[in-house]
Amino acid sequence: MTFLESIYLPAVMKGMAITLKHFFMKKASVQYPEQQRELGPFSRGLHVLKLDDEGRERCTACGLCALSCPPEAITMVAAERKPGEENLYREEKYAAVFEINMLRCIFCGDCEEACPKEAIFLTDRLVPTEYERESFIYGKDKLVEKMDKRIDVSKRQTEKVLEFKKNKRYQHNR
Repeated sequence: MTFLESIYLPAVMKGMAITLKHFFMKKASVQYPEQQRELGPFSRGLHVLKLDDEGRERCTACGLCALSCPPEAITMVAAERKPGEENLYREEKYAAVFEINMLRCIFCGDCEEACPKEAIFLTDRLVPTEYERESFIYGKDKLVEKMDKRIDVSKRQTEKVLEFKKNKRYQHNR
């Protein structure tokens, strides 16, 4: 071992060179919330319960989304539609209570894939931060989209899904 190697001078110089190189590189982090990263079209965020074109809820409380949810974050209570509520719900059965516990949700998208009526989708919007645990349990008041503020989820659907929807044989949930 030479004298320079014994005092670790070459190793220190190599470390300083790497540090200086990284000092002048573009930073990987962003100054959130002033700057926000661009999310991809398939990013999974806040859930939304979709309405059909006439403003009626698509969800029929079949429970497939709750069954497919790995952390069991979705709970629902089914109810029968009463006479005069035809303009609110598409089917005879609907979800009287539909809740998602956002603290348990892992945003996997299994609920979106399991829904036969295309009623639930994950949007590209982030879940807002809160201080109280109770405010992370989202009910129908926060999940159902408003008719004047419709959310476009067509960019979340792949070409394969759109091709599947064009087939007349599978248009039972329209």
